[in-house]
Amino acid sequence: MEYRRHEQPGCGGCFLLLLLLIFLSGGAPLLFEFLGLLVFIVLFLVLSSIAAFWAFTYYVKRQVSAYEKSQTETHNTFVSLLVNILVKIAQVDGKVTRDEVKTIRHFFQYNLRYSQNQLFWIKELIKEALASTVSLDSLLQEFRQKFAYEPRLILLELIYQVLYSNEAVSQAEMQLAENIGNYLGISAYDQRSIAAKYKAGFRTAARAEEVSEDKYYAILGLEPGAGFADIKAAYRKLSMQYHPDKVGHLGEEFKKVAEEKMKEINNAYEFLKKKYGQ
Repeated sequence: MEYRRHEQPGCGGCFLLLLLLIFLSGGAPLLFEFLGLLVFIVLFLVLSSIAAFWAFTYYVKRQVSAYEKSQTETHNTFVSLLVNILVKIAQVDGKVTRDEVKTIRHFFQYNLRYSQNQLFWIKELIKEALASTVSLDSLLQEFRQKFAYEPRLILLELIYQVLYSNEAVSQAEMQLAENIGNYLGISAYDQRSIAAKYKAGFRTAARAEEVSEDKYYAILGLEPGAGFADIKAAYRKLSMQYHPDKVGHLGEEFKKVAEEKMKEINNAYEFLKKKYGQ
């Protein structure tokens, strides 16, 4: 039998003993004076906490308002719809967990490199989105009406980024992403180009070299072994669609997303060019 040390006794009755000593040494007036001081301290701490919370909330709202005013209406609308759509995707199973909200916040913090003031804004947008009763179909319809084809491609790219930031992506989530692409009017080729890249990145295989080569084809929306003429045509098409200037009006962070996409497209094309000796 393992020996267990006995814990030191607590002092649950120490406060009562203190009150008794005060009463015996100074009588009732001193006791009431002590209790009054105690009540004052408690009230002061409670009110101070409320005041600090109000001051922080006021500061956050001012920062959010100032940031919104510094951005274009197009940028604010794009981000607002993006957040609402991401929250609706998280609600597909009927509830939103803390981890899902955390994933959305981390996406803006690490993928889009948002500052603290920008994250305050995102937190407010998430809160509003969680309370919103607007359907996903209505949000997608609004997005399609307000934005051209290239911003819609960026939206779908970002949706896949968020989905694949989790350890596992369910079949239901993949199907929902495909449905969103269809609703936005994104061609089957472009959807395949976006989705296949992430699937190839997650796939495990015996030889990493094979996975890498498949991924380059996937980035260009092609099946492994496609001819160089198809590779060249795909490269030209994607280079036009993802040119950063076509999404620059959305904001610098989304222009950078397009730039990163262009780097991937260029790297894939250069790799396959060398393979075909071009």
